Amino acid sequence: MFKLIYSCLLITTVSFLSSGCTSIQVNPISSEEFKNIREICIVNNLEVKIVDFVPVLEKRLQQHKIATRKINEVDVTQSCEYALRYSARRSWDITTYLSWAELNLFKQNQQIASAEYSLVAKGGLSLMKWQSVETKMNPVIDRLLGLAN
Repeated sequence: MFKLIYSCLLITTVSFLSSGCTSIQVNPISSEEFKNIREICIVNNLEVKIVDFVPVLEKRLQQHKIATRKINEVDVTQSCEYALRYSARRSWDITTYLSWAELNLFKQNQQIASAEYSLVAKGGLSLMKWQSVETKMNPVIDRLLGLAN
């Protein structure tokens, strides 16, 4: 009887730990707003140390025919109708991986959309946590732009 209880408990624990869960929360822009966007300025965030994070943002926006330009915070109001502010964190488990990211899209300094990507419990034992930044963020960017569910 003890072996059966132990086995069930072990299976339940392993299943729970290996089932890393991803949470994506999005408040997208409207389809009308999306049609108006020709360029998005990406506001540099020096706190983000994930080397390929901004290149992934740029590439995905450009795939949707949206030009991008990197700028500093002080230049936002002078030169950009649309500005994207971001933050991202990496976690470590054998190697680093993207565990959380936030995107906030502004039009003339008014927030019009937001998205948050989060690995619940930092991914647990799930191998999915080591997916590339591009694999994780492309669906988030698409949803921010109102292009996916």
